Amino acid sequence: MTATKFFSDNNKPIDRFDAESNKDLWSIFKIMGEFVDGYDSLLKIGPCISIFGSARLKPGTEYYEMAVETAISIAENGFGVITGGGPGIMEAANKGAYKKKGKSVGLGIDLPQEQGVNRFVTPDYEINFKYFFVRKVMFVKYAQGFIVFPGGFGTLDELFETLTLIQTQKIDRIPIVLVGIEYWKGLTGWLQDKLVADGYISESDMDLFFLTDEAEEAVRFVCDFHKNKKLEPNFSY
Repeated sequence: MTATKFFSDNNKPIDRFDAESNKDLWSIFKIMGEFVDGYDSLLKIGPCISIFGSARLKPGTEYYEMAVETAISIAENGFGVITGGGPGIMEAANKGAYKKKGKSVGLGIDLPQEQGVNRFVTPDYEINFKYFFVRKVMFVKYAQGFIVFPGGFGTLDELFETLTLIQTQKIDRIPIVLVGIEYWKGLTGWLQDKLVADGYISESDMDLFFLTDEAEEAVRFVCDFHKNKKLEPNFSY
């Protein structure tokens, strides 16, 4: 079995893997560009709280309205709000920040059938990404805390990546709040009964997040954590 050949402009054969290698090398510049744009934009915005949660929740539902209330309180305390810029909890959080004339940041991602960021994102604070991993760095680097509402795979991905970065001391300890005790109790119970009990994580790792059903308590937990602390980006590369 022979490798597929491509041909250059001078009709010289190029091995298929060389062509793919060249493509990968050029993609590095696209990735670098996204990091530069993201760093430059978010550094100017200042301290923010990242809010995660389901894109599927509608206005009028319990957690949607709680996310609006949470973001209003965050803005009142002088923080900006960072979301993924989409619908559901993201829209709710941006809406709350927008209502209080706070900084409403949307980190969009290019996906099939997506309609762009929600209308409550401040136009100057709209940043769009092609690469998920670059976008996730921005969520973590410029957030002084994380407030996580019920959500699906994407929400869990962002939550556990942040917990891992703190556990492994790749970033300093920052507050993580899980909103919705009923929703999260199955997961937290499993973490305690299996991961802690069987030695996969330490008992102290369970202290890396805080559970609540109250928007005001979530915001107060984050604000109290940062009393008398200097606010700055979480890590450098």
